[in-house]
Amino acid sequence: MNVFTTDKIRNVVLLGHGGSGKTSLVEAIAYLAGMTSRMGTVENGNTISDYDKEEVKRGFSLKTSVVPVAWEGYKINLLDTPGYQDFIGEAEEAVAVADAAIIVISGKAGIEVGTKRAWDLCEKRNLPRMFFVTDMDDDKASYREVVEGLQEMYGKHIAPFHLPIRENEQFVGYVNVIQQKAKRWNDKGTVDKFDVPDYSQENLAICREALLEAVAETSEEYMERYFGGDEFSEDEIRQALRVGVEEGSVVPVLMGSNTLARGQFTLMADIIKYFPSPDRCKCAGIMTENNEVFQADFNFAKPKSAYIFKTVADPFIGKYSLIKVNSGVLKPEDTLFNYHRDTDERLGKLFTICGNKVEEVKELHAGDIGALAKLTASQTTDTLSTRKTPVTFIRTTISKPYVYRRYQAKNKGDEDKISQALSKMMMEDLTLKTVNDGENGQTLIYGISAQHLDVVQNVLAEKYKVDIELSRPRIAFKETINGKSDTEYKYKKQSGGHGQYGHVKIKMEPSGDMDKPYVFEQIVVGGAVPKNYFPAVEKGIIESVKAGPLAKYPVMGVKVILYDGSYHTVDSSELAFKVATEQAFKKGFMDAKPVLLEPIASLTVLVPDEFTGDVMGDLNKRRARVLGMNPTGKGLQEIMADIPYLELYEYDTKLYSMTRGSGIFSYEFARYEQAPDDVAKAEIEKNKDQA
Repeated sequence: MNVFTTDKIRNVVLLGHGGSGKTSLVEAIAYLAGMTSRMGTVENGNTISDYDKEEVKRGFSLKTSVVPVAWEGYKINLLDTPGYQDFIGEAEEAVAVADAAIIVISGKAGIEVGTKRAWDLCEKRNLPRMFFVTDMDDDKASYREVVEGLQEMYGKHIAPFHLPIRENEQFVGYVNVIQQKAKRWNDKGTVDKFDVPDYSQENLAICREALLEAVAETSEEYMERYFGGDEFSEDEIRQALRVGVEEGSVVPVLMGSNTLARGQFTLMADIIKYFPSPDRCKCAGIMTENNEVFQADFNFAKPKSAYIFKTVADPFIGKYSLIKVNSGVLKPEDTLFNYHRDTDERLGKLFTICGNKVEEVKELHAGDIGALAKLTASQTTDTLSTRKTPVTFIRTTISKPYVYRRYQAKNKGDEDKISQALSKMMMEDLTLKTVNDGENGQTLIYGISAQHLDVVQNVLAEKYKVDIELSRPRIAFKETINGKSDTEYKYKKQSGGHGQYGHVKIKMEPSGDMDKPYVFEQIVVGGAVPKNYFPAVEKGIIESVKAGPLAKYPVMGVKVILYDGSYHTVDSSELAFKVATEQAFKKGFMDAKPVLLEPIASLTVLVPDEFTGDVMGDLNKRRARVLGMNPTGKGLQEIMADIPYLELYEYDTKLYSMTRGSGIFSYEFARYEQAPDDVAKAEIEKNKDQA
């Protein structure tokens, strides 16, 4: 691919609900740009963006794909993102390096949960945006309903640029609302101008009014002229739109058909015309030597710096770090400094990535998106800069994973392979993490949703040839006591030669400190148990609290007092006193009113008002205590509750079902509470069976 200067670059992220047509839109654009000889389809699994086997099998995007398109002297870096919440981290990474967004809506399905989520992502980053309504070749598609829905949600920001023209149930052309002219596609791939049909006049008047309102909002002068009944010229409208789109006060609505490759020419023209080039955007970092602001602003004349926004670690194409150049011009064999890892990285060759194909490029100018191969230490969200001007840019905030499962290797001996494969996957996907839960003897894998983890399981099998089993995790219950006990145990064993003898008398009671497993005191008098055996007694306690006698869960908040015992001058040993202590602990613990403690989470659920009742009812069934509700605006309620971890299992699936995908939740550990009798009894029985 040719080298493009900053002013000739547009970085555009495609957002929208899963299945709205983002990948098909990229395919149509690539075809019209001459990148392919025929358009692929999601159904056939031969698109540029969705090349991964798992994506082909499922029929939707799982990862962000970068597709650079050369178009009339410009380079449009299209970032095609997954539409489902399960893979939100991919969209968050792409939005962080985009300078503008196209929110894709299916004219057939209308405004969906993913549409609203896409808008919110743009709001967080103050991204200029457009809507593109697809499926206009489908008779069930309604452009008017989509526009009216957007106006209802986002008010005067919405500015429809086009109207579809249908004849004999066919999508044959469009009305340009700015020019108030009709255009029909011909067999040559261009358009013929003709008079606006009578049946489109009413809708044109409505769309024209909405467009002029959006234009009027861009300045006080235009507002006065608008209310004064003044007419705007086409040049004035376009100039106002350029300003309004760039600052986000005007959001154009365009439309077309991906399958017929219609509407993409006007979309690309408007991307170039209305979306900002990187040099019109702000970008600031911190100089690590003096904590002063480094105003990069995609200026090619400033010291070199780049931000790693994504990592691709594919066993077939290798490891690539996807970067956006924030300042300067990168060249092959440059050496840059990674402040976060305190290491130099030699860049080697520079590449652009198009789906799963890489192409070498001579240089990358400020504002461009490219790829670096096989960096030794650098990871996603790291910054590369010069040693002379070491800089760090703010790391992208990625959604935290809350859904977890226990995982085990299906085949013995695969543990190392699984660990290595998961390390590569976590390098690519920052919403994926693993935890070794030693206390409960399990390894856990965290993701955004059950579907996310299902995809991970399949990718491990398909790509890395290792199989894991996902199962319900063992909840981290604890055991403690509410009473006191006084017990003793004498360990005596005789077998040829030296025997074993250890005798302890202990008292047990609550320690009052639930942050520590145990508190050990000894008040032995008269040398009944020699001091040199005290450490052995404590070792016995340490072993005992790892798995309590009630249900084999770790013990918390117990005080053990060694007050008496006896020893044998020949047969006593550290082992004997350790064993005696373990046995005394078991008996004393069970005599001191043992109870099971369950972990409690502080849960926050964000849902639209209409689903509040269903969510509250479900929380009550899950033994949750609702603590309050806060309206957050935009028709959303924030519900706060305390809920046992045991009841959070599969909550993501239930919440998705109840709220049609619009509810999100988060939680954090709050405390331990005594488990209800029925819950405690079930856990005790279950663990007896396992034993």
